[in-house]
Amino acid sequence: MATLAGDSHAFGDTADPSVTELSRLEERLPPLLSVIAGMVDLTGFFTLGKIFTAHVTGNLVVAAAAAVHGGPLNVTQALAIPVFMVAVAATWLIARASNRHGPALTRLLLNVQFVLLAAVLIFSIVARPSSHPHGLTAGIAVMIAVCAMACQYALLRLAMPQVVSTAVMTGNLTNAVLALMQVISDRRSLAAADTQRLKGSVRLLVGFLLGCLVAAVAVSFLADWAWSLPVALAALAIAVR
Repeated sequence: MATLAGDSHAFGDTADPSVTELSRLEERLPPLLSVIAGMVDLTGFFTLGKIFTAHVTGNLVVAAAAAVHGGPLNVTQALAIPVFMVAVAATWLIARASNRHGPALTRLLLNVQFVLLAAVLIFSIVARPSSHPHGLTAGIAVMIAVCAMACQYALLRLAMPQVVSTAVMTGNLTNAVLALMQVISDRRSLAAADTQRLKGSVRLLVGFLLGCLVAAVAVSFLADWAWSLPVALAALAIAVR
């Protein structure tokens, strides 16, 4: 999938204001987005029938296990995977049609993420899908949340390709461990690039974990209103400069 981050960024043209802004966004946005991803994943898991709305591959594992062992197929869980793929493709089409790049594209897709998460909140308050976590209303809420996360991941790939994933914690944990092993084995400091990669991975790990912890508490006290927290952070992400 081609990136739309802007050609000047690839050549390191820091004199361009848009490149400078993109660099700031690459530094400031990912930790916040990882908190949002953690909140969405755990809120969806607790209120919408134990479906992973951010770690979509988790649904693939569970669906495959159910198929092999002859367990009941969770249709919503199975549908989350193709819906995620379609949402990523739709995000690409939005980006291509907008003809925006770098910060402008980032703002556009952050707005799309906000609208989708706000839709989950409104739908959850009105329809109360948590009261029937395996029903149709819960399935609809899951699909909207999955689309929001698909938009976030596509945003990173299209507008900020230098940034690692905000929800694939296995990859971030791998980066952190390998960087630490490099330090231990060579008994020397990390190179600047490796240090930056280690810091980025640790910040995303902490952000995702924090989002999960906050969401767990929020669901206990707020039930469906817990979706208001990732919505608020999605609005904050739009305001980041």
